[in-house]
Amino acid sequence: MNITPKDVQHVAKLARLNLTPEEEQMFTGQLNAILQYAEKLNELDTEGVQPTTHVLDLSNVMREDEVRESLPIEKVLLNAPDEEDGQFKVPAVLE
Repeated sequence: MNITPKDVQHVAKLARLNLTPEEEQMFTGQLNAILQYAEKLNELDTEGVQPTTHVLDLSNVMREDEVRESLPIEKVLLNAPDEEDGQFKVPAVLE
């Protein structure tokens, strides 16, 4: 598959870009080079290669959940700009 200047013009129009003829030629060449590289990758024998979501073998780095006591309500409300009846008081968002 080859990208033509008409394809570049179409994409530029969708992206609301005004390209000069020189830019259209440059992007046509660059996009064709990318597609040629992708075609090279299609030639690789990937039979028996397991699909991966990441290059490195990662494991969950989060700590285990553990039950702990919550902060006392008085300490939490110290950061509140305003409070009422033990709850954060915020401006109304609905009338």
